[in-house]
Amino acid sequence: MTLAASFPMPQAVVMDESTATARYAKFTAAPFQSGFGQTLGNSLRRVLLSSMEGSAISALRIDGASHEFAALPNVVEDITDIVLNLKNVRLSLHGDAEKTLEIRKDKAGKVTAGDIITDGTVEVLNPEQVICTLDKNMPFRAEIDVVKGKGYLPVEKAGAARSIGTIPIDCLFSPVTRVNYHVGAARVGEETEMDSLEIEIWTDGSISPEAALENAAQILKDHLQVFLGGQPVEKDARELMSEEDLKVFKLLAQDVDTLDLSVRAMNCLNNANIKLIGELCTKSESRMLKYRNFGKKSLDEIKEKIDKL
Repeated sequence: MTLAASFPMPQAVVMDESTATARYAKFTAAPFQSGFGQTLGNSLRRVLLSSMEGSAISALRIDGASHEFAALPNVVEDITDIVLNLKNVRLSLHGDAEKTLEIRKDKAGKVTAGDIITDGTVEVLNPEQVICTLDKNMPFRAEIDVVKGKGYLPVEKAGAARSIGTIPIDCLFSPVTRVNYHVGAARVGEETEMDSLEIEIWTDGSISPEAALENAAQILKDHLQVFLGGQPVEKDARELMSEEDLKVFKLLAQDVDTLDLSVRAMNCLNNANIKLIGELCTKSESRMLKYRNFGKKSLDEIKEKIDKL
């Protein structure tokens, strides 16, 4: 018997369907050997908060402002306040290329994230977020740069030279806004000193809590792999595959981009953080339909593409 086999292990991670939303979910796994609940809970929490890929605004340009201390006529807020408000704007950038977006308003009132002019590659997740306020009818125009990254990137470490009029902004990329975990007691037969791990995850909506948890677990697994000799499990498995099985394996390892899906369907998969055809094939129809903005039409389109493979 292997060492791993001597430890009690959960059969599955259970999500509380009654409370789950596109931005919140609670997961429970049990039983664990005493102490492992704390070890895994703390590790997952740290990775969830620090290592998830997300999108953020990295720079701002406002017509008529050459620097961050410039006065803006007929704008209630100063530029420092505008920058703080932009840090609260949550975006989802589909693709890795940096994107420049425009903000336009010409009437008195609040300028919100909903006034950001986007295309199919960027989605504003909280359009109600206020950016600034115009106290009279006047043209207001600004540009923002949107980038992808992980963790937190202060302007001092951004490194890139900025042109006059470009105001750099600290980037908080993490799409996971909050994580709680609780270790309780679990019982296996007569053994009562077991751990039950409960994890609550809140996100900004650019990724589902379920996908975030899966990503965090995969990141931990990848880092632990080096302590097992750094040898990918797939290598030995591939050597034992038949030619037909190897063909299927290679197909499942392809990016979902190769399915040539519509922009809407691809955005849905990006929101669910599904990158490979193999990952897509493991999801049930009921689970797919729970992802944000994922409807029957997108599901039917994906099924049709997979059936043709």
